[in-house]
Amino acid sequence: MKIKQMPTELANKIAAGEVVERPASVVKELVENSIDAGSTFIKIDLDEAGITRIKVTDNGDGMTDADSERAFLAHATSKINNEMDLFHVRTLGFRGEALASIAAVSKLTLKTSTGEEAGTILALEGGEVVERNKSDARKGTEITVEQLFYNTPARLKYMKSLHTELGHITDLLNRLALSYPEIRFEAIHNGRTLFKTSGSGDLLQVIAQVYGMSVARKMLPVHHESLDYEITGYIARPEVTRASRNFISTIINGRYIKNYPLAKAVIDGYHTMLTIGKFPLVVLKINMDPILVDVNVHPTKLEVRFSKDKELYESVKQTIRTALRQETLIPEIEYKQPQEKQHLTQEQFIFSTPKEDNKQPVQKETIIKETTREIEPFPMESVEQQEEALPRRQPSESDYFEPIQKEEMEAPRKMRIPLIYPIGQLHGTYILGQNEEGFYMIDQHAAQERIKYEFFRDKLGQPANDSQQLLIPLTFEFSNQEALFIEAYKEDLEKVGLYFEPFGEKTYIIRSCPNWFPKGFEEDVIRDIIEQIMKDEKINIGRIREEAAIMMACKRSIKANHHLTKDDMFRLIEDLRTTTDPFTCPHGRPIIIHFSSYELEKMFKRSM
Repeated sequence: MKIKQMPTELANKIAAGEVVERPASVVKELVENSIDAGSTFIKIDLDEAGITRIKVTDNGDGMTDADSERAFLAHATSKINNEMDLFHVRTLGFRGEALASIAAVSKLTLKTSTGEEAGTILALEGGEVVERNKSDARKGTEITVEQLFYNTPARLKYMKSLHTELGHITDLLNRLALSYPEIRFEAIHNGRTLFKTSGSGDLLQVIAQVYGMSVARKMLPVHHESLDYEITGYIARPEVTRASRNFISTIINGRYIKNYPLAKAVIDGYHTMLTIGKFPLVVLKINMDPILVDVNVHPTKLEVRFSKDKELYESVKQTIRTALRQETLIPEIEYKQPQEKQHLTQEQFIFSTPKEDNKQPVQKETIIKETTREIEPFPMESVEQQEEALPRRQPSESDYFEPIQKEEMEAPRKMRIPLIYPIGQLHGTYILGQNEEGFYMIDQHAAQERIKYEFFRDKLGQPANDSQQLLIPLTFEFSNQEALFIEAYKEDLEKVGLYFEPFGEKTYIIRSCPNWFPKGFEEDVIRDIIEQIMKDEKINIGRIREEAAIMMACKRSIKANHHLTKDDMFRLIEDLRTTTDPFTCPHGRPIIIHFSSYELEKMFKRSM
């Protein structure tokens, strides 16, 4: 007989492989159960990023003695009674897999009571009950998961660093807090408070706690109702962007989900207001009839399927576009004068709630006093102190290139492109040139982008630890997850010249930057470095410098409609010939187009 039924213990371990991928998976399932139980306070206590211990305590409904044992049976659930219930799911959990799967790969202790009688304590190892006792009658549930994956050591090998695992948990708790601002969350890691919300029900206050008050002040409320959907939440002003889609939070009927079409609808709502390669920070809560969404398409319930996906896409896109069109979106630059260190806590900011009658935008207020001062603009400087910003001038004057000597023009060099003699300029944008092989058109902006890109790339690629003091120190507010990685990689950051000085809770000051940072873009580069650490768990300075070189090359190259003298044109062509790859700009656009003499003759019917 080849086919046989698997033992329950083995089946549960296989199910655990689908549901329990890492400590964050355990936290997710336990906290979601607490939310389904009607809890208004949920405490998460972790040791060693949850690998050693995860303890979740709530003040929810609790369980009776009989229910507490049934809860660990495979597919045991209180939320689904028949097939039709699958199409009207209003709870976060419903599959009945979580507790059985978690218990199968850990040592678990359950303490629970409905508050009406003595509670129950159950101890399980590998899914088997090893101890039963009575507990006090405090209403609620407490589940402690210890030695996760102790009986599946192969799974432990796939665990990332503690900081990575803790980052996943923090990100999860951020999403849950944004989904349920009316619940008070508290997370503790190794005895230190990691995360805390007030449970006031104010979503904007949670956004401030998760992303910082400077972000919260630049959030715009959105609201849209139709026969099928109610869309509420906050979207960031276009100047508040991030380098990935991870800061687009979409919450369907209280469930945080990942859905590419919805993220695309958000981005399309911003249309041309976003810089290429940047993404907005958005928290959208969408309520709909459960029959319009299928949440039973993936074991972790992160992915869902919509029955009216096109209509939802249009609703989200238009909701965001309408909100943006109602606002004056001129960015306001603020220079903050660093003051004495202070600890910013949740209680230090107060947001008034929106008026329900007329749906007016939320007025944001704070009781923290801040000072700003106006700074006179100063010109950008190049990486080399000798290179100066060039003034604007009348056409046909030479600003960008030094005059060249006649003998230089008569001294051809072996390059990847031939010697080309300029004969004119088209629309102040394209250099026209010729040689014995035909006619050339050169995009002057793309050409100088390539020249400057390779110049800056070489300069930035040289190892140097020189730093420069900033005229105005930079102040950053980070999310919990970002702050964790900053602390974890503090030594690595200091090796590249970034010293993060704590300035309150999740707030840091940078007083100096490496010399190779492009002037005026220091904040962008620093945020890119932090996001790179979170993604790759290392600092790839080569890639950061590459992006900085492209940025500086683009900003400092001659633009279209800029007239050049013949000396200017020849110098530009000669500089282009010395580059390694003179055929495209750093963005991949062509620099030079060649018309051979033969092709020209064919166009004019001089050759057949």
